[in-house]
Amino acid sequence: MSTAVPLVTVQAPRGGGRAVGLLRGTGLAGIASAVVIGVATIVAVIGPLVAPYSATLPNLALAFVGPTGGHVLGFDFQGRDVLSRLLAGATSSMLGPLAVVLGALLAGTVLAVIAAWRRGVADAVISSGLDILFAFPGILLAVLAAAVFGAGLPAAAISLAIAYMPYVARVLRGAALKERSQPYVAALEVQGASSTTICLRHIVPNIMPLIVAQATILFGYAMVDLAAISFLGLGVQPPAANWGVMISENQVGIPQGYPLPALAPGGCIVAVVIAFNVLGERLFEQAQARR
Repeated sequence: MSTAVPLVTVQAPRGGGRAVGLLRGTGLAGIASAVVIGVATIVAVIGPLVAPYSATLPNLALAFVGPTGGHVLGFDFQGRDVLSRLLAGATSSMLGPLAVVLGALLAGTVLAVIAAWRRGVADAVISSGLDILFAFPGILLAVLAAAVFGAGLPAAAISLAIAYMPYVARVLRGAALKERSQPYVAALEVQGASSTTICLRHIVPNIMPLIVAQATILFGYAMVDLAAISFLGLGVQPPAANWGVMISENQVGIPQGYPLPALAPGGCIVAVVIAFNVLGERLFEQAQARR
């Protein structure tokens, strides 16, 4: 006589609901940082539309003229309104880091999950490849990309995404390995769930807080690196408005007593980077506490 053994349905922990409350517990600094990031994002979306003057039309007669009525930040070295260029330049200054972060996160998450799930040879090969990429600084890859494909934002963003990807994969691999060893994963495998289903529906959502924290921290680094690349003339090309380009163009005005055209975009970069770093650290602490 055989005894029927009932199949127990295992409900794996879900990470989707936790993503809604990521800002909870970040404190006043985290909330203030989120506000700064929100304002910067809005400006990046509508900045070119609300800029009061042309961001590219020069007027050399107004070069390095200080703030006047209707021009609260004055004019740059070519007589263009600084505020208008700040608003118009916010788009590329925010969109570039976003592309870098999305590319690095996508590739890093895929490699981390594959390494954690397959382990063995796959994990060893991926880890060795990541170790090799660690040896190449992002700025160096951007210079090489500019030499091969020409200067511009796409080449710089792709090269930085490749450079950042090992950092993402290394952090997420540890979290994915921990999830891989959880009892619910073994139960799902016994019930016949495929590897793809388990990874996409359970492992990735459960490490999502850590993914978001990594994205927030990387955004600040990407903004600084892209601004530096544009400053060197390898990123966004003049006369297009970009915060890094504005610093490069107007640095000659600092010793001449006209620092505002260069300091204004530099201040915007500092404010946004600090906001992303502070929020990223708070989110990372939360993600670590939940593991």
